[in-house]
Amino acid sequence: MAPTLLPTWQLRAAFARRLSAMYGTEVPAYTTLVEVAGQVNDAAIRAGGERAQRLGSIARVTAERHGAIRVGTPGELCRAARIFAALGMEPVGFYDLRDASASAVPVVSTAFRPVLSEELDRNPFRVFTSMLTPGDRRFFDADLEKRLGTFLERRELFPSELLELAAHAEREAGLDEERAERFLTLAVAAFELSPEPVDRAWYAELEKVSAVAADIGGVTSTHINHLTPRVLDIDDLYRRMEERGITMIDRIQGPPRWDGPDVLLRQTSFRALAEPRTFREEDGSLATGSLRVRFGEVEARGIALSRAGRALYDRLVDGPVEEWTVHFPRTERQLAVDGLGFFTYEAVRDRPRDGRRPPDDLAGLLDGGWLTARPIVYEDFLPRSAAGIFQSNLTDPGARDSAQRGTHYDQHWMSEAIGRTVHDPFDLYAVQQGDSLARAGRALGLTEESDA
Repeated sequence: MAPTLLPTWQLRAAFARRLSAMYGTEVPAYTTLVEVAGQVNDAAIRAGGERAQRLGSIARVTAERHGAIRVGTPGELCRAARIFAALGMEPVGFYDLRDASASAVPVVSTAFRPVLSEELDRNPFRVFTSMLTPGDRRFFDADLEKRLGTFLERRELFPSELLELAAHAEREAGLDEERAERFLTLAVAAFELSPEPVDRAWYAELEKVSAVAADIGGVTSTHINHLTPRVLDIDDLYRRMEERGITMIDRIQGPPRWDGPDVLLRQTSFRALAEPRTFREEDGSLATGSLRVRFGEVEARGIALSRAGRALYDRLVDGPVEEWTVHFPRTERQLAVDGLGFFTYEAVRDRPRDGRRPPDDLAGLLDGGWLTARPIVYEDFLPRSAAGIFQSNLTDPGARDSAQRGTHYDQHWMSEAIGRTVHDPFDLYAVQQGDSLARAGRALGLTEESDA
């Protein structure tokens, strides 16, 4: 009998569960965060019923997580991509956090996630992955860049056995039970906080530049920096966490709370905790200290916006909420008709036709009851919100020489570095919306059936 194959999505779901269990052991406040998120979600369902699940079933929302890791080099980023590919997760989006915050955050990022809607429904696990930029002279001089490069080249974040199993899983779209168990064990271990002593002087030198740089380049391993549950009412969660005596950051990042459609992503976190670490002193002796590098983030997801919708959001987000309520669409219908949000559309087949032909405009189809629209959930990230959470959890803003020229990075560069196409999230949403409109159009007789 052939061995049972665990398909890619089951590997992804198992990895997310095990990572969550591991992180809860390492950071007990995360377990509290998950518990409170569950209470908030239960309350939201009781209050809102089916409407509360318009942006995802409670089963999906409860299982949903995103993690975050940090790496130091394009090679490390490429090897991380191999592990996530084994889990059916592809790079989506390019995020430059270097200018998204007043603090020194010298990283560029992408997010690994499933790209097909059916895979997201099975398990929507994501990992926001940031890479250090040692060549950026605003943060690192030539000498520090060279020494940092030497340090990073010496370390091995992911063992060769893990990478070999990942390649096998990607080729075969899964692993047999024995290989799957070994792969999951090694993968989770790769993201645990290492007990290896930290070189205090080296870490402190990098910390003067940026606490994020020290967390990446000052240690010999990587680790889960935060693991984020999804919540249906983030304002309620913020209040409940503070009532439990857990110190939250100063604000909720992202769009304001209002009585219109929830869009994009709102995020907050509890503050980074002082965790005990072992340090190696310059004389070789060991001493106990602490570092604040890991925090508890939580998110509420809304409707994906089009490029035009995103431009409007970017223009309004820093203004008073009154401007938002005046200029941002107050209904899902208006978001759809104005082309500012992404939706999937379905033909209403049992609608009385009365011999009339459906109109050929979206507003007419929606208002006449020919089509229903369901919002597409925003599956990605906001660079300013991510940088804002990073900044809120830093005890020191670091150093930046703004007179120097920044090194150029973009989505094309990252695709080349990873050796895999970094998807444009707008394109993914547009294809999903376009396919649904094409199906609805054929069902209504507005377009001819294709021969395919």
